[in-house]
Amino acid sequence: MKIYFSTRFALSSIIVVSAGILFFLFWLIYFREPATVENSLDLTFLPPVNALLNSLSATCLVLGFLAIRKGNRKRHLKFMLSALTFSFLFLISYLTYHFFHGDTSFQGEGWMRPLYFFILISHILLSAVVLPLVMTTVYFAATGNFNRHPKIARITLPLWLYVSVTGVLVYLMLYHV
Repeated sequence: MKIYFSTRFALSSIIVVSAGILFFLFWLIYFREPATVENSLDLTFLPPVNALLNSLSATCLVLGFLAIRKGNRKRHLKFMLSALTFSFLFLISYLTYHFFHGDTSFQGEGWMRPLYFFILISHILLSAVVLPLVMTTVYFAATGNFNRHPKIARITLPLWLYVSVTGVLVYLMLYHV
């Protein structure tokens, strides 16, 4: 049995869910004390995993875009669902790391400091915008609304790609500069 939601209900739900996720992330990172575990979990492997997941997401986004430009819908679908999966896994890993570790401070100095904060702030702001855009784009594709799907995908793709790539840059600047 298929259940269809009105577009208005679906989009309202996407906004509410996105806002809930964003408020939770903001609270988790900036207002909550990191969890203390008696036997301290070593989660230092997660930041590079997060960077890898962002890299894989970005790669799939580019390959999915190239596939649809060539008219290959099946390949496009596979790459876009892979990008979505990598982004979802990133979010789970990111939440896990920040639940136990909290925020990581940037230690760089000089011209790198304002560059880092420009990249970080644009990454954070656009990730807040991208979350509902991705869900809306997926909703239109999943419901077969191929009139609206490409229109919103033209906005979603470059923003999602930017967020994925800058996520990797933030990692590199935090841990390798």
